[in-house]
Amino acid sequence: MMLMSLSSYLQAIDKYWDMQDGYKIAQLLSIKYNQVANLAQENPGNLVSKLVKIPIDEIVACHLKCVFYATNHKFLDAYQQQSQLTQALTKIMQARREENWFLPLMYVACLDLRLLAQRAEKDGIGDTDKPGEILEKAAECLMGCFRVCAADNRASEEDTKRIGMLNLVNQLFKVYFRINKLHLCKPLIRAIDSLPFKESFSLSQQITYRYFVGRKAMFDSDYKAADQYLTYAFENCHRSNKKNKRLILIYLVPVKMLLGYIPSKRVLEKYDVVQFWDLVQAVVQGNLRVFDELMIEHEEFFIKCGIYLIVDKLKIIAYRNLFRKVYLILGTHQIPVEALQTALVSLGQADVDLDETQCIVANLIYEGKIKGYISHQHRKVVVSKQNPFPPLTSLSYPTNG
Repeated sequence: MMLMSLSSYLQAIDKYWDMQDGYKIAQLLSIKYNQVANLAQENPGNLVSKLVKIPIDEIVACHLKCVFYATNHKFLDAYQQQSQLTQALTKIMQARREENWFLPLMYVACLDLRLLAQRAEKDGIGDTDKPGEILEKAAECLMGCFRVCAADNRASEEDTKRIGMLNLVNQLFKVYFRINKLHLCKPLIRAIDSLPFKESFSLSQQITYRYFVGRKAMFDSDYKAADQYLTYAFENCHRSNKKNKRLILIYLVPVKMLLGYIPSKRVLEKYDVVQFWDLVQAVVQGNLRVFDELMIEHEEFFIKCGIYLIVDKLKIIAYRNLFRKVYLILGTHQIPVEALQTALVSLGQADVDLDETQCIVANLIYEGKIKGYISHQHRKVVVSKQNPFPPLTSLSYPTNG
């Protein structure tokens, strides 16, 4: 491929700006454009001002500086130039109220901003030692673009800037999840859900959106909503994209298990999340000793994925299954609390006394996993004669592996 001169590069940007070709400009002003690294300069001002008209000239100058710094591994400087670029683009979008053809440029600018902020954070470069500060500032820039898009009330999908909202929301989700500010996701979700054309967004954007909303619901303990969103993301993610399907499955599996579903071993093996299979068996069998051992063995994986506390909640189902075994062995609807405590102690729960055993039973009754009541006077759990341990859903999933 013949290398482009800086003059030719600038003239091309100026031409496509006049043509209002947002896709071509986005390609040329991406940090991934394969020729720009050879053209980047720390001080490109004079040539840019001669060959590129206002207002795009400021964006082009920032971009050339950004790529220059990134090429020389000065990622904080690169991020700061990209931040200036994004703010300049926001002003252009505000000024051009009736236009949205430059949205592809906005998508690329905001993606590059987030990636450069992540790289600067990763390298530990910043004005302070506060983790997440650079990403937080990047989110403020992204919100500037989001507000401009959200304020465009034109009804036509073809004309309104609101069609750019979901792309920005997904970028913001990626930042907020990384810096653990999930509460900031709520107004963004409300904004997208209120759009009359929310189903018109590209499938890839909808999958990303539902993936993050599903994870948010999971952390809010709304497991039915989490199941709905994550299942949509998994089933609509292209089967060839195993990396993303695996990522979705890491969160979908514990959610499904909390709702009583048993995952398919074939699917767990296919997407390399076999860490869950032995755990599934321990929960089904009510084997608390094995459950605790597996939580320790896979602790690093669960913590890294941010699901340790969610997976640990599966222990309540293991309690239910163990107590059901005791009920079947004794063959009585009046189960001594001591019998349940003995079962717990025999499976490694050595510190559990009678009071704590009753608390576990009370939680199971409250959650509907046991039908009955505790007779404190007789220290017995009196379970219903009809369906005392309501069955947990046992269908394998997902169907679209």
